[in-house]
Amino acid sequence: MRILKGMTLAATLLVVSACSTFSGNNGPSFPASASWGLLPMVNYSQTPQAGERSEQILLSVLSEEGIQPRIYPHVEDQDLLVLDDHKRYEQALQWAQGQGFDYLVSGSVEEWQYKNGLDGEPAVGLSLRVLDARTGQVLWSNSGARAGWSRESLAGSAQKVLNTLIGDLRIE
Repeated sequence: MRILKGMTLAATLLVVSACSTFSGNNGPSFPASASWGLLPMVNYSQTPQAGERSEQILLSVLSEEGIQPRIYPHVEDQDLLVLDDHKRYEQALQWAQGQGFDYLVSGSVEEWQYKNGLDGEPAVGLSLRVLDARTGQVLWSNSGARAGWSRESLAGSAQKVLNTLIGDLRIE
């Protein structure tokens, strides 16, 4: 009976671990009193506005860690179809360098979709990085991907990925 329970536990752990992948580095510790800015997430996925969606979730996850970043202001006058994420990122980076931040959080969305098939599982792939606001040097980076269960939402899967990624960020 113990062998059966042990095998069941091992199989369960294997199945659960196969649904998520994370990689990153052990970067420096960041002071809790630092000033932070949040740059736009560049969207490499096929889903429109996945970057903006992930930014909103990232904002709440950072808040849970005690980081209250200032966000690049939304520009109402620009046509969203013309403005690509790289241009928006470059504009935000110029804005942030004039704000006197200590650190900037940025990243990208590699995948944001429901998989095809009967179950329609959510699949999310995200990368994050922390930049020195003065030099632009990458001080910390981490990426993760997750395929959720069939009744899970994309936002829920993204929040789990972001919680894991930000959980590796060391704040003193």
